[in-house]
Amino acid sequence: MSSQVKTFQTVHDAYQFLQELGASSKLILHIKLVGEAAELLISKLHELDIHFDESFFRLGVALHDSGKILHPQELTAKGNNHEYDGESLLIANGVNPNLARCCRSHGQWQTMECSLEELLVALADTVWKGKRNPQLEDLVIKRLAKQCNKDYWEFFVEMDSYFETIASDGDSRLLRSQVAEQV
Repeated sequence: MSSQVKTFQTVHDAYQFLQELGASSKLILHIKLVGEAAELLISKLHELDIHFDESFFRLGVALHDSGKILHPQELTAKGNNHEYDGESLLIANGVNPNLARCCRSHGQWQTMECSLEELLVALADTVWKGKRNPQLEDLVIKRLAKQCNKDYWEFFVEMDSYFETIASDGDSRLLRSQVAEQV
């Protein structure tokens, strides 16, 4: 295990780190596409004056599928072996355990106590491809509404519409991920 804590100034530093660990170009593209959805969420959260750890969210997205370095078949097939193994891989390579935990929490948010940022990573990893998860979205909306002191249903209407806007470009992002596979 690395004795020095690995820090990242930008998501590009995280991408470089993943490449050093053996990440494929397909994995890097995937996390960049999830990152596009994350950036849209970040813009909305800024607009709403929501306080959150933006750097943690961005880096969590960049690192959430690190375990797919060890389980590349899970880039195209269902599987969750990458979750625990990704967390272990990152911790063994000096990544802060709180950040490495995004490898597990993005897929196991239903059974773990998660921070807002971890829930946002899971949300970005869902909506990037045009998929919606009402249970996850409800958790995020409840956290945000409470933080803003807004009525849940008023906030729900605004956020539900925004999540749909992000998801509506999912086909385009999926197509870009498939076109890259063929190149």
